[in-house]
Amino acid sequence: MRGKFVYPFSEGHKDMKSLLGGKGANLAEMTAIGLPVPQGFTITTEACNDYYDNGELIRPEILQEIDQALIFLEKEQGKCLGSDQDPLLVSVRSGAVFSMPGMMDTILNLGLNDKSVQGLIAVTQNDRFAYDSYRRFIQMFADVAIGISKDKFDAVLEKAKEAKGIKEDTELSSQDLQEIVTAYKNIYLEETGEVFPQNPKEQLVLAIEAVFKSWNNPRAKVYRRLNDISQTLGTAVNIQAMVFGNMGENSGTGVAFTRNPSTGENKLFGEYLINAQGEDVVAGIRTPQSIERLKADMPNIYQELLKTTQLLEKHYHDMQDVEFTIEKGKLFMLQTRNGKRTAKAAIKIAVDQVREGLISKKDAIMRIKPSQLEQVLHPTFAPDDVQRAECLTTGLPASPGAASGQVYFHAADAVREAKAGKEVILVRQETSPEDIEGMVSAKGIITARGGMTSHAAVVARGMGKPCVAGCSQLLVDEVRKEIRIDQATIKEGEFLSIDGGTGAVYIGSVPMAATNLDSDFRTFMSWVDEEGDMKVRSNADNARDARKALEFGAEGIGLCRTEHMFFDEERIQLVREMIVADKLETREKALAKLLPHQQGDFYELFKALDGKSCTIRLLDPPLHEFLPQDTPSITKLAHQLGLGTHLLEKRICDLSEFNPMLGHRGCRLAITYPEIYKMQARAIAKGAIQAIQEGYHVAPEIMVPLVSVVDELRILRQLITETVDQELEEAGISMTYRIGTMIEIPRACVTADEIAQEADFFSFGTNDLTQMGFGFSRDDAGKFLGEYSEKGILDKDPFQVLDQKGIGRLLEMAVKLGRQTKHDLKMGICGEHGGEAATVSFCYQQGLNYVSCSPFRIPIAKLAAAQAKISQVGNSSSRNQ
Repeated sequence: MRGKFVYPFSEGHKDMKSLLGGKGANLAEMTAIGLPVPQGFTITTEACNDYYDNGELIRPEILQEIDQALIFLEKEQGKCLGSDQDPLLVSVRSGAVFSMPGMMDTILNLGLNDKSVQGLIAVTQNDRFAYDSYRRFIQMFADVAIGISKDKFDAVLEKAKEAKGIKEDTELSSQDLQEIVTAYKNIYLEETGEVFPQNPKEQLVLAIEAVFKSWNNPRAKVYRRLNDISQTLGTAVNIQAMVFGNMGENSGTGVAFTRNPSTGENKLFGEYLINAQGEDVVAGIRTPQSIERLKADMPNIYQELLKTTQLLEKHYHDMQDVEFTIEKGKLFMLQTRNGKRTAKAAIKIAVDQVREGLISKKDAIMRIKPSQLEQVLHPTFAPDDVQRAECLTTGLPASPGAASGQVYFHAADAVREAKAGKEVILVRQETSPEDIEGMVSAKGIITARGGMTSHAAVVARGMGKPCVAGCSQLLVDEVRKEIRIDQATIKEGEFLSIDGGTGAVYIGSVPMAATNLDSDFRTFMSWVDEEGDMKVRSNADNARDARKALEFGAEGIGLCRTEHMFFDEERIQLVREMIVADKLETREKALAKLLPHQQGDFYELFKALDGKSCTIRLLDPPLHEFLPQDTPSITKLAHQLGLGTHLLEKRICDLSEFNPMLGHRGCRLAITYPEIYKMQARAIAKGAIQAIQEGYHVAPEIMVPLVSVVDELRILRQLITETVDQELEEAGISMTYRIGTMIEIPRACVTADEIAQEADFFSFGTNDLTQMGFGFSRDDAGKFLGEYSEKGILDKDPFQVLDQKGIGRLLEMAVKLGRQTKHDLKMGICGEHGGEAATVSFCYQQGLNYVSCSPFRIPIAKLAAAQAKISQVGNSSSRNQ
């Protein structure tokens, strides 16, 4: 066992948060700088972990330390716990390492019993106050330590007020409160079979155990999971001498922020209540007053509070959230912590504090969580309106942002209705590449199946559209054009609203809040750009998306998926002609018709980028994805192509595969049908030549997907080089270009030294690498990954956050082997992980040159990259840009 589990406030400081928790460390720090803090002691987070290790029992050695600390506190205060003369009363509060507001439990007024309440009356000459404190303690103790529902006590309180014809607790008389105390003790006896505990030491131990147990209550677990807080840290417990805000009109309690947590305005913000205890403010039992009112009610106290909060902000170099109590005209500080704030407020506060000289630009960069930028970059629902909205179901938060619209179930319907001016939500069982036009037209997307890296999720993120995937409770009937869930039915044309950041689906149309990238945001991102030295590119499949990416600060395109260029009405027909061709000559004729379309796509893309890098992935998906699967569509296509229906059905059957993700796709397709990649290489060259002739700079990087054996890349590299060089020679144009591969198969990682012989760059496709490394289908894993997270098998969904222990080691191996062959081999990541902060930091540590992500995640990736650089002490490695 550790030597010390209990620390008086006078022995700690703010850098002991891992041991004392945030609250305990800050109480100690406020004590050290001379602020009026009611004294006490902190039981450490290690004691909490020991409690769980010891079968949920507090060891006798720790109990002895607590007794010694209590004796010291009693001596310091000149009072004894449970005394019938002048009793010491204490609060028992949780104190996690990282702030978890409201997630764990607190008990106030501990030490009151039938004798000490008389001592409290004797010393205060205020029997109403004493019984008010006693009834509060019984209810909190019974709820938190014993588990008796507080509703039972609230019912008694409300009945007493109703009988007296009053609304506020403060209007109850001393006699009323005595009767309520008696009723509360009877509830305790009825629920437990025991009288309310009169021994204050017994009360204290039960309260400490209750706070330890609250570390693992359901809401605390959920909060930690949502906020990336380790489940193993444990909570400290703070035992603090009580001061009382409920001693009359010259007493009160409140919460204040040194700056406005919603807007960031540099002005004291908060609320308080006269003649109240702390839970009255935070629980909404009474309607509090604005802190501005305190200036009029107690001007001296207001000025002292203002001076104290300004001191705390300067001391901590951050906006503070404080709790205070006024007891008979004297101010006491009960807590300070870095205040929670909106993303907009966080950016404004950071920028303002740099200008005020309180923090540096690097401090400002480190202060903003990359995930907070999601709030700023994407549209959201108005907070008040979303609270009133009826939630239909919740799926996976696949692509952030919010949208409302009328539901449609087929891509063609979505396109038609959007052209007619309607706001559309596209609802599908699952999307396929064939749905791309409908996805473009829709304001948001819902799927019943699929995970965080399903087709719908990946494409929606690339477009910056909100998407909720994997709504498994929804029965999506695409024939009858309706959704069913429980007793509810949503028909085509009815309104739904979705929040792609939370996964919530609401019935009806929820009003939107405005999105505004203000000057503070632009200033902040300029500092991020100054600091960062790892490039951030974007995934974009056309010139429109590329221009959007450049607006967000992209430094090139890290992934252009050429198959997404094939799905408009004119081209899909030519692609299908090529696929169903049974002779090389027929296939080449169809490809020749596709060539000018592809050339135009690349020409527009190169113009938009004008010299910035552009990584173009050659055709990747299996061919069957371009063909219809239902009988009416097959019949229609057969008529369009002049084929018999049975011949087309046979061709579709021939192309079908048991596991298409592991089948005839990527480079394997080009080994079999080299004319496809030859057409694409020619289109890239012709598009580049056209752009160069018009004065644009061009820097293409041609990427071969799904390579697992070096000879695959060797054969296709030769084909691409011969094709591109022939076009350049005929045009009399010189152009530097690179040919590389997507590393997305485990075998490619372990043979990366061989593959590097034929590659000018590696681009890690971590979506497929995760899928193949785990053996998880990314479209089906949503069915069980939630259970894996609940049971602690996986901390995070590996399709959202890169699994550094497993998949990360494969990446690390490939980087090391590849650069053994070519020390300057350019490397990046283009899977959707490229916009996730922890993954970006990992990629920086591995020495990657860039990450690539969807356009709306570029600022997030830039911030994560800048933070990785600042955090990496003594990094002197140069990076090839």
